[in-house]
Amino acid sequence: DLKICSEIMLEISHNLLGKGGIKSLKKIYSKQEVFGQCRLWLEINMQGIALVEVSSTSKAAEIASEEKNSAAIASMLAAKKYRLNVLASGIEDNPNNLTRFLVIGGSIPGPTRKDRTSIMFSVKDKVGALHDILVPFKKYKINLTKIESRPSRRKAWEYYFFVDMMGHCENQSVKKALAELEKHCSFLKILGSYPVGI
Repeated sequence: DLKICSEIMLEISHNLLGKGGIKSLKKIYSKQEVFGQCRLWLEINMQGIALVEVSSTSKAAEIASEEKNSAAIASMLAAKKYRLNVLASGIEDNPNNLTRFLVIGGSIPGPTRKDRTSIMFSVKDKVGALHDILVPFKKYKINLTKIESRPSRRKAWEYYFFVDMMGHCENQSVKKALAELEKHCSFLKILGSYPVGI
């Protein structure tokens, strides 16, 4: 059973890469998330140019290296790999742009005093269910750093919740909160406990 055993936070800088100049561009390739992170710069500087979503920034750079009048939003490493010119650098809207990468392994590392635990669960379909799942975290003073929901695809209006919290799954307060949480869940899984990334 695989678990999250570490997280790494990396600063991400986006660059406009291409073979020709900016004035000749007709298309810009990148990932949807990257377009979102560069939205303001694109609105100001690239009006009228088609934004085409692809699966990765590396794929975007590959296409830009082969297709005339096109560019990619990608890394400096992609510029080197595909021999592209840097047409504009640091085009992300937020200069403190961080991306979180999770390291997956076979076991959960022991507590370090500054840990994060990630869980996934679904709640029983009843009035007040969302309130009920938050109560144990407040009761045991556990800080939630992220809450996301995704449709379960098993039945209408059923969702999986992904929660990150401060603390290790071996800590007594986290254990107690998870035990109480489980009473309100139709499904609960600990995805991992790991040192907080820097």
